Amino acid sequence: MQYRRVGKSSLVVSAEGLGCMGMSQSYGEPDDKESVATIHHAIDRGVTLLDTADVYGIGANEELVGRAIAKRRNEVIIATKFGNVRAADGRFTCVSGRPEYVQGACEASLKRLNISTIDLYYQHRVDTEVPIEDTIGAMARLIEQGKVRYLGMSEAGAKTIRRAYATYPITALQSEYSLWTREPEDEILGLCRELGIGFVPFSPLGRGMLTGQVKSTKEFGPSDFRLTSPRFQGENFDKNLEMVRQIEQMASEKGCTAAQLALAWVLAQGDTLVPIPGTKRRKYLDDNLGALEVSLSAGDLARLEKIIPKGAAAGPRYNAQMMVRVGL
Repeated sequence: MQYRRVGKSSLVVSAEGLGCMGMSQSYGEPDDKESVATIHHAIDRGVTLLDTADVYGIGANEELVGRAIAKRRNEVIIATKFGNVRAADGRFTCVSGRPEYVQGACEASLKRLNISTIDLYYQHRVDTEVPIEDTIGAMARLIEQGKVRYLGMSEAGAKTIRRAYATYPITALQSEYSLWTREPEDEILGLCRELGIGFVPFSPLGRGMLTGQVKSTKEFGPSDFRLTSPRFQGENFDKNLEMVRQIEQMASEKGCTAAQLALAWVLAQGDTLVPIPGTKRRKYLDDNLGALEVSLSAGDLARLEKIIPKGAAAGPRYNAQMMVRVGL
């Protein structure tokens, strides 16, 4: 395993983490037994960063991760998030960054994870009704209480990040980044380098699309999140699939899988990036980790740029209702 420092902090994690969301929601029926086995296998392979959130499975994902690490707590870095609020039926209700909510959400996550300290605690989305200084101040108090070690933000905009960082040093920013989602290149990646904030790309495989495994949306179950994503609909899907075919061809020539090629591209964007590809199956975990052995030349990077130039993905990554909650 290779390891990377998260920004300028003292936190060191595996060069690839494991996103656990799909184990409990969004991508088909849960399989807790295989998911726990996948987490154990990840730890055995040297993966140290496990990423979850209180909203995933309405708490079920944190409980799953907690069970999986019960006897291996000292081998992992646990990252979780707060802020996206759901009703008991799973319906999204609001984003909350109120200080009292921050405190209660943290304590609830600690209980579900069955741990005494969260290593990296993210604000999942920015609450525009609460000054970011108030939210980050509440998060900083969690560090004083010994309940959290490092602070993070997710899908925040540059101005908000600067204000947050002025309140308390932010260790990591988690946002979507991949060959087909490159908005962070506009301003966010440069800001993270300037401030010494680590960047944690989620969905580095384009929600599975960049793996080449998705050939038709008919494969998805009725609750699959991707059915709501414009990139997986109609002509957008067909156009995106054609780009993926070219990635598959290039991967074949290099002797790796499409997933490994796509992840290798993310890893090549800088040694302060720690992607967290998600999976609930051991075979895909192993495939993803194989990206660490894929070396990309300047020519390879230029070819990928030609296949999927910035902005080439057809359709926005979220529907309109979700897009309004990013980059604030």
